[in-house]
Amino acid sequence: MIFKNGDPMKTSERLLSLDVFRGITIMGMILVNNPGTWSAVYPPLLHAKWHGCTPTDLIFPFFLFIVGVAVSYSLSKRKAAGGSMKSLYLNIFRRSIILFALGIILAGFPFGLLFGHEFSWSTIRIPGVLQRIAIVYLVSAILFLSTSTKFQYWFTAIILVLYCALMSLIPVPGIGYANYEPTTNLAAWLDYLLLKDHLWSASKVWDPEGILSTLPAIGSAMIGIFAGNLLRSDKDQTTKTVWLYTWGVILMAAGWIWDGWFPINKNIWTSSYVLYTGGLALVFLAFCYWFIDVKKVTWWIKPFHVYGMNAITVFFLSGIVGRIMYMIKWTSADGNPITLKNYLFETFFLSWLEPINASLAWAIVYILIWLGLMWILYAKKIFIKV
Repeated sequence: MIFKNGDPMKTSERLLSLDVFRGITIMGMILVNNPGTWSAVYPPLLHAKWHGCTPTDLIFPFFLFIVGVAVSYSLSKRKAAGGSMKSLYLNIFRRSIILFALGIILAGFPFGLLFGHEFSWSTIRIPGVLQRIAIVYLVSAILFLSTSTKFQYWFTAIILVLYCALMSLIPVPGIGYANYEPTTNLAAWLDYLLLKDHLWSASKVWDPEGILSTLPAIGSAMIGIFAGNLLRSDKDQTTKTVWLYTWGVILMAAGWIWDGWFPINKNIWTSSYVLYTGGLALVFLAFCYWFIDVKKVTWWIKPFHVYGMNAITVFFLSGIVGRIMYMIKWTSADGNPITLKNYLFETFFLSWLEPINASLAWAIVYILIWLGLMWILYAKKIFIKV
């Protein structure tokens, strides 16, 4: 769905800091997903190998948190406007289906139709980033519309404790004991049982966006909903900012404490990881809210706002183009096959930079190219909403 609006930076209906936060997060996603070469990447731009948390591990939970804040704002506004509950639910289901479908398209593109691409529906990856966003949005939006805030607090606490109990106490079939190891934990067992040939190709036996670990991921969005509720309240702006910071610090501390027996881990989206990253997201939102919406320090935000207003669009298209650059290939003069991506990287970056800096420079230029394309849409006030 395409909307053409007035200047989105001047409308009083939007939380400008949220759009900027979303833009920063999407830029981060593209940065870490598109190095010039995976063999030379600065450590902070890689995920933790298993337990632990790098800056890269903050990006996805931050986005789910942002989804939650947006749910609080958009659905409360539509509900207050007198829209029927049936139309609200239908819109939630429609949006979730589209997001999930976009994820499948991203996983399967170009479905064996171009560039000699090999494809089979029998092995396509079903879980994924957009698929998880779709499911988390569906559940959190329905909860927001259908239940009380008190119920939502209890629901969030219960799913985090329940997930911890499942992963920590239930013996894994075929293994005999509960554990948090990459290929033998309960979440991995369930992924392989139900999605055996449709998992992440790098692991083949488990998926970082798997079935069971999506349960606590809902908690990341629920924390965002609670933040959105606070920002929509009648409290003054200073009080809102203080409470965002306060709860952020509390959740970060709780996550670190819980890490002692349920380690912070993105791959299995542990409950401690939800609290720790949710706390950091609250602190970062407080920072953005205070300086952008309260103090009106906005001279620096335009590039991030441009990204944030077409976030899903730029994420999806940058992923498609990235795949195309790997699929277009030919035989070089020395007889070896070379992809368009490698040719461009080696010719324009690796030829004069150290590999690790060339790899980073490629990712930054890729971000800037998409910034230019999104700026064209922004200038024309075209915002593509799923």
